[in-house]
Amino acid sequence: MPNNVKQDTDGAWSPKIVAFVCNWCTYTGADLAGTSRLKMEANVRVIRVACSSRVNPLFIIKAFERGADGVIVSGCHTGDCHYSTGNYYARRRFAILRDLLQFMGVDDDRVTFSWVSASEGNKWQEVVNETTDRVRALGALHAPPQGKGGERP
Repeated sequence: MPNNVKQDTDGAWSPKIVAFVCNWCTYTGADLAGTSRLKMEANVRVIRVACSSRVNPLFIIKAFERGADGVIVSGCHTGDCHYSTGNYYARRRFAILRDLLQFMGVDDDRVTFSWVSASEGNKWQEVVNETTDRVRALGALHAPPQGKGGERP
């Protein structure tokens, strides 16, 4: 198997998922899930941002370009944003992004937008596990380049 394809300990393919999370709510909720020892998939890499509105849609496209099979964007609940209206801007921006991703041929199920507060460790666990299961069912976004005999060129 090529080195750019991750496998679980049982030999099954495991998707690469990048999560852009709000510093004030979701990051703290993810930390709560971890300190509470909730069982979650371990293939999600978290990138902390000041606010979900600071996630440029190009970050998501770049994550897919660099090998991510799925992306999670999560911030404060509507009306609870630390910066007042940041998550409203994020919602509008991501509605347009979905059309762009469809145009690029990226299935909507590869991107998850969720709102998780600091006290919702259980919800973060659900978002991670559901996203991982959904992306795993879709398969790898990019097939690794193959040379003769299955080797990388």
